Amino acid sequence: MADGLTSVDDHLARILAAIEPLPAYPQPLMEALGLPVAEDVVAPINLPSFDNSAMDGYAVRHEDVVSASAESPVHLPVVGEIGAGKAKLVAMSPGTAVKIMTGAPVPAGADTVVPYEWTDRGVAQVRIERAPSYAQHVRPAGDDVQVGDVLVSEGTVLGPRHLGLLAAVGRASVLSRPRPRVVVISTGSELREPGTQLGHDSIYDGNSFLLAAAARKAGAIAYRVGIVPDEPRAFLDALDDQLVRADLVVTSGGVSQGDFDVVKEALAPLGSVWFGGVAMQPGKPQGFGLLGDDRTPIFTLPGNPVSSYISFEMFVLPAIRKLMARTPYARPTVTARLTHDLRSPDGRRQFARAEYSVDKAGPAVTPVGGHGSHLMGDLAQSDALVVVPEGVAQVAAGEQVQVLRLDEEF
Repeated sequence: MADGLTSVDDHLARILAAIEPLPAYPQPLMEALGLPVAEDVVAPINLPSFDNSAMDGYAVRHEDVVSASAESPVHLPVVGEIGAGKAKLVAMSPGTAVKIMTGAPVPAGADTVVPYEWTDRGVAQVRIERAPSYAQHVRPAGDDVQVGDVLVSEGTVLGPRHLGLLAAVGRASVLSRPRPRVVVISTGSELREPGTQLGHDSIYDGNSFLLAAAARKAGAIAYRVGIVPDEPRAFLDALDDQLVRADLVVTSGGVSQGDFDVVKEALAPLGSVWFGGVAMQPGKPQGFGLLGDDRTPIFTLPGNPVSSYISFEMFVLPAIRKLMARTPYARPTVTARLTHDLRSPDGRRQFARAEYSVDKAGPAVTPVGGHGSHLMGDLAQSDALVVVPEGVAQVAAGEQVQVLRLDEEF
């Protein structure tokens, strides 16, 4: 591209080509929530696993009660009682009834359940005043799921209903890839921890909270590391300490053209991390590479918070999702009507902060704030990014634009 910049698409393609999904292994069900399953899960048992009652009432043989009515009730001796999980009585004789609770197994010899409401609720003998249809209120074995049914297909992202089903058929674990461990490091001698005293030339570190929270929301395990000053040795020491627990590293700051760009100064000599400009606004200065024997991916993002967050959305989020084998990797765009004119720099893909809404005319998107990459207030107010392609200098109000909805699951 012009000015020696790499396109957004080429930079993302380079990242995804370098990253492979993490190895899958059996994980406890609750740990697998929100992760793609790495196998077709097949039912090992029927659901229900036995014929059971759908009502509180009496288990009977249908032909014994087929003539029952209010005018001519049927009387049957009650020979036992079966509660859910308390099925001591497993069979009954013709011409008798067994009191049965919802979910309890229907005894052999019975084929129908008469609900309490159709009886006098007798203990030793029951009067039945209404005839049920054959097999009424009996849930047959395998009515819901049968042995061999595919319950969850490979690649399905496991939600609460999937986990409930897997537990119901007796699965205690499921094959899935683990949550990536993402280490977030903020660099800058000017940074201070929230809750501490600020000096006249210092600022609070918001980036590490922003990026760690974004990683966690993406499904990763996020480790936020303490602030690292603008000293290459201190940065490399912190990085070495963290690589042992990292599947992916994200840094913010120190990748531009300044005299104190510590990340670039420390990593460039290694030769395994690319640094350069990407044709986007905000977020032009970028770095990506693989570190150590484990070839751990590292993303070196710009330090301005808006640039850092949008870089995360465009490049780190797809990488996290690929580590989990969760597709699609990149956030999809939707179409919406632009409510105000929007200018864009020539030759750059702009990601403009915006608010998404739906009015009588359909989906709409309204730009929020200015172009400054330091405007955290505007970023927090936004829930969308308007994507203006390279080569488009201005978009007029009323035109349809591509939008990334930041808070939508995908």
